[in-house]
Amino acid sequence: MKKWMIGILASGILFSCNIRNPDKVAKMQNSATGSASIVENTSVQMIDSVYDFGSVTDGENVVFSYRFKNTGSKPLVVSSATASCGCTVPEKPEHPILPGETGFLKVVFNSTGRVGPVHKSVDVVSNASPAFPTLLLIGEVKQKQ
Repeated sequence: MKKWMIGILASGILFSCNIRNPDKVAKMQNSATGSASIVENTSVQMIDSVYDFGSVTDGENVVFSYRFKNTGSKPLVVSSATASCGCTVPEKPEHPILPGETGFLKVVFNSTGRVGPVHKSVDVVSNASPAFPTLLLIGEVKQKQ
């Protein structure tokens, strides 16, 4: 009886593991996290990649939306956008940009305590090939009078 129970337990463990297709689990995890690695590549044309805001007074917010166009034949999915500094907050598009459409990536720069020349960058991860260029935000923050 004891050997019979061990046999059933061992076979249950073997059949519950999917040892024949380990890639299936990785694909399911990628699709659950929205990874762009399983989405087909498309191409992108940058309309704006550098924004020179000139000069602002310490404490003002600079808001700009970088424009880009999906020039490929598949939907463009922006999976993340990260800034070089916590004072700059990018907002990626929430929905895929269809072929031929223009998309926007909004960036808000908080100039508080940033007196002097400003050179901030935003890196974008998407299914575009070649990849998005680094987006730049430049200008100068002047001290309050």
